Amino acid sequence: MEIVHTPVLLEEALQLLAPRQPGELMIDATVGEGGHSYAFLSRFPDLRLIGIDADREIQEVAKKRLTVFGERVHWYTGWSHDFFADSSHEKPDTILMDLGVSRYHYEKGDRGFSFLRDEVLDMRIDRTQSLDAAALLAGLSEKALADLLYTYGEERYARRIARSIMEAQSRRGRISRSGTLADIIARALPGRYRGSIHPATRTFQALRIAVNGELTHLQELLERALGVLKPGGRMGVITFHSLEDRIVKHFFREKGTGYTCPQNQPIYTYKRSGKSVKVLYRKGITPGALEIRNNPSARSARLRIAEKAVEEDLCLQYKEMQ
Repeated sequence: MEIVHTPVLLEEALQLLAPRQPGELMIDATVGEGGHSYAFLSRFPDLRLIGIDADREIQEVAKKRLTVFGERVHWYTGWSHDFFADSSHEKPDTILMDLGVSRYHYEKGDRGFSFLRDEVLDMRIDRTQSLDAAALLAGLSEKALADLLYTYGEERYARRIARSIMEAQSRRGRISRSGTLADIIARALPGRYRGSIHPATRTFQALRIAVNGELTHLQELLERALGVLKPGGRMGVITFHSLEDRIVKHFFREKGTGYTCPQNQPIYTYKRSGKSVKVLYRKGITPGALEIRNNPSARSARLRIAEKAVEEDLCLQYKEMQ
């Protein structure tokens, strides 16, 4: 079994999300090939783990890799925000989310994630969903596509790229190959637009985010995950670009400023001035020079960690005291 993805910020995650009691439960909400999970299960022999992934293909790789840990590992195939919506599951002590797309998808997925390969322009992590990247491009107007590239890719030449894509589709029909799309983008940009990244990087990022609803579900995922996390438990989120990192940063900041009992609690007028999470390392943790040298794809990674306040259960305690 060939493993192609190297987990980022691994040692930092192992140290800061280490179990504090025997038999704790950890949820790897984006298990991928199982790199982080393998390291946690190896280092902490009493740890139990649930591995979640929406991609059945990559989850099978993780299952084979983690089979040595036997009944300590359980699996859920689907999106993490759906898993956390089910309150019947055991509450975890730790949750880890690596929001980056696994290198597996770029090198083994054959779904058009990479602009360096000529593959079917798909980009779906969950292949059971109907909308792929080719269909998305075919269904958008030029303005809608430009807005998407600017919003999700922060692409300064979004309008020029969108115009070129639309012109190409009007001449030759639907763009169905990643190599074709990458070539259209490169030809659309001025010669001076050549920096440290490939010209198609931001466009491919934007399409991938849109196809998989990555930012659409992130706020919901964070809310639900924090809701099921045990008081005193920790949640770590690894981001890879400013759009998702901004959402995580603002979420933790908001949850760290105060707490109001939800209105579905027996008494919902009770408020307190404390915090519902304690944020560790306000600016997050980034890879060191050695990790970036050994794994260049880690250069944009950032780990943010929050610890759920034990006092959050005071809503119910307050009601019982009345």
